[in-house]
Amino acid sequence: MMKGKFTLNYSLEWGTLVAACAVFLAVVYTFAIGKHYVIPTALLGGAIILANLGYHGLRDKLWARSILFWIAVVICAHTFFALFWARAPRELLGQGFFPVYGCVCVLFGYLSSIYARFVFAIRAGS
Repeated sequence: MMKGKFTLNYSLEWGTLVAACAVFLAVVYTFAIGKHYVIPTALLGGAIILANLGYHGLRDKLWARSILFWIAVVICAHTFFALFWARAPRELLGQGFFPVYGCVCVLFGYLSSIYARFVFAIRAGS
């Protein structure tokens, strides 16, 4: 089942699974150490959604891969516009702002193009 799934064609799925695991660990940490309950429970809902997107995307479900495509498009657009108008990240990162945001923008633009070819090719029936 997992043969051939460790490629760029499935990178957004693996990224969402890693993010879901990280959020889940943060939720467990804040429950156990921080004794917080309301906000971690809300974050747990997001982790569950991310885990399901990654899981079903790895099973080549079109709906999951379509959602991951649009998430990548939004992140690409967000970082592109941030290159021109963001103030807080520019102050936080200093000289590293343009390399970091530029690389993230290019990465998510490239991943969007990979996913667009897959998603739209399946919808067109080829």
